[in-house]
Amino acid sequence: MKILVLSRSGREIVKGGIELNENASVSELKDLIHKRTKKYYPARQRLTLPLQPGQGKPIVLESTKKLKDYFKENEGNQVVFKDLGPQVSYQILFFWEYVGPLFIYPIFYYSPVYKLFGYPAERVIHPVQTYAMYYWCFHYLKRILETFFVHRFSHATSPISNVFRNCSYYWSFGAFIAYFVNHPLYTPVSEKQMKIGFGLGILCQAANFYCHILLRNLRSPDGKGGYQIPYGFLFNIVTCANYTTEIYQWLGFNIATQTVAGYTFLVVATLIMTDWALGKHRRLKKIFDGKDGRPKYPRRWVILPPFL
Repeated sequence: MKILVLSRSGREIVKGGIELNENASVSELKDLIHKRTKKYYPARQRLTLPLQPGQGKPIVLESTKKLKDYFKENEGNQVVFKDLGPQVSYQILFFWEYVGPLFIYPIFYYSPVYKLFGYPAERVIHPVQTYAMYYWCFHYLKRILETFFVHRFSHATSPISNVFRNCSYYWSFGAFIAYFVNHPLYTPVSEKQMKIGFGLGILCQAANFYCHILLRNLRSPDGKGGYQIPYGFLFNIVTCANYTTEIYQWLGFNIATQTVAGYTFLVVATLIMTDWALGKHRRLKKIFDGKDGRPKYPRRWVILPPFL
């Protein structure tokens, strides 16, 4: 079987094409492209079938499938190659985006950083500021540990540019919130409000961890398995219960600390996760449409019961 590897402009990526056994997999094709080009290792490659007239999106070749699932032998078969750019594993991506807030926040709590802004080195530290620091660090330490020991990723890698983008988001918001929560002029909320906020937050942190365990069990150890309908715990009523608990645990933090910076982060994070959740909800409803023996996706909230 001969496969022609073309760019989207029609230029040959591998001169003369590549000869493979009819039982070869897409993964083997990617390995041979890498061997012939040196630069484009498999994680950088996205292979699709040529777009047909009237077709909305091209069909992406899955690495685990055989080439004969897409082509017939000796028909001048073609694939369209796209370079995804330098890649990094999701574990490395998540580690760097989470380790920043984990270490940035205590700097504002412990060090005399406010001297740089003209405030006295000595300041009164309220109990809520101490609890907030512990809560914050626990959250990001939990995220890092989940990254290495709980999560199973459907994609092995992400563009390295996402490291800089995500770190900018998490690190800047971490400094923004830490600056105001630990500020010498910070005014704490009442003890009752603090307990309600942190109580809600801790409950949602625990629920979030359990949601991640349930999602982990939907995937095989290699991260494959395709989309499945999640069941159990909050997933019985909410499509993206992991996002729900993430949002409400930050709501708890902000009830307890009450800063404009914290609520700004909550709003931005909610908008981002809502967009992700709506996309996932639509995909699950489309895949599990109840036709041709497929199960029907149950009626559920998308992300924010009782609002959405």
